[in-house]
Amino acid sequence: MVPNGERRSTRRLAKGERGIWQRRFWEHLILDEDNLQRHVDYIHFNPVKHGYVQRAADWRYSSLHREISRGLVGKDWAVEDGGGGRWGE
Repeated sequence: MVPNGERRSTRRLAKGERGIWQRRFWEHLILDEDNLQRHVDYIHFNPVKHGYVQRAADWRYSSLHREISRGLVGKDWAVEDGGGGRWGE
């Protein structure tokens, strides 16, 4: 159990919510390898989706760099006509 003590807003206190969980979180059971890969791809693409970078590989904090260094995908992964691999193959 995580001990109480984190800062909580009035709204969270009123709802009895803890401050350790992200709101709008949803649980999902990974069904198979393909489903896992789709979720990983979704996470890798989020910085592009939200306009932080032009290419997923430009997000310096991404675990996508491990896949690029292993040769699993190219630097142009998820770039339209970039030929970088998996996304929308």
